[in-house]
Amino acid sequence: MRKAEISRKTAETDISAEINIDGTGEYDISTGAGFLDHMIDQLSRHSLIDMKVRARGDHHIDAHHTTEDTGIVLGQAVAKALGDRKGITRYASIDLAMDETLTRATVDVSGRPYLVWDVRFSAPKVGDFDTELFREFFQAFSQHAGITLHVTNHYGDNNHHIAETCFKAVARVLRAAMEIDPRQADRIPSTKGSL
Repeated sequence: MRKAEISRKTAETDISAEINIDGTGEYDISTGAGFLDHMIDQLSRHSLIDMKVRARGDHHIDAHHTTEDTGIVLGQAVAKALGDRKGITRYASIDLAMDETLTRATVDVSGRPYLVWDVRFSAPKVGDFDTELFREFFQAFSQHAGITLHVTNHYGDNNHHIAETCFKAVARVLRAAMEIDPRQADRIPSTKGSL
């Protein structure tokens, strides 16, 4: 089983995560930021990665440090659970619809971290959560998971829907790209022989 546990404590946050890539999408998320919890719930459920996250942070300032550091810890957990990435499918892409909104996510689980974020929000907040923090989460996650991730919102009017399609689309491409390919289960999916 591809599982990992990571803890990270700083002067700003105290975060722990347990994941199982080969899970069923069970989640138990508590970050102190309700909308972030809701989005990570979606990430877990639609990727089928079991996730337990506990985060305490300096919310008296804002949710920035907690959001970014949760992305770091989840990314580190994914990288650890993947190990040498032997046998994975590696690439995936999806266009995901939710009502009036359409968002694309594309991933290369390459060991080379990079984020392209082409998503615009029409308001600075969804509920009491800053919309600019969604990029911060995925930047931290992609850097520490060692993945190349492109997220593009084609269109949408509702900011909640735009955010949710980003998380659900990323979940679905992670699920597909990290699945074991039975035709190359014992090989690294690269001509270099390592990722």
